[in-house]
Amino acid sequence: MIKLTDILKEVKETFENFASTRLKGAEKIADTTQEAGGLSLLTYKHYKVKLPYYKKAAAGKFDPEEAKKEFQETLKSISLDMTQTGFQIEVGRLEVLGELLIENK
Repeated sequence: MIKLTDILKEVKETFENFASTRLKGAEKIADTTQEAGGLSLLTYKHYKVKLPYYKKAAAGKFDPEEAKKEFQETLKSISLDMTQTGFQIEVGRLEVLGELLIENK
């Protein structure tokens, strides 16, 4: 007989694996673009902001309610009046929160 707790544990492990895989990719892109410098630093900023979110989710400390709130706040903060750097940071934050929330459904 399959237990609900076993199913929930498997779902959590799958989500943590997703976050861990995304973390590795984001770290690689951040490192590569930081080394390249120049205009690549916009991409670096976009991916660097994602790292703590992926780390937290991979460690099993993702709080969907907190993430939903931050997603909405970030969405409201994005505007055409931002600098390129500020825009890349906030869009990166919005993207990582959205990815994690969608995957966590």
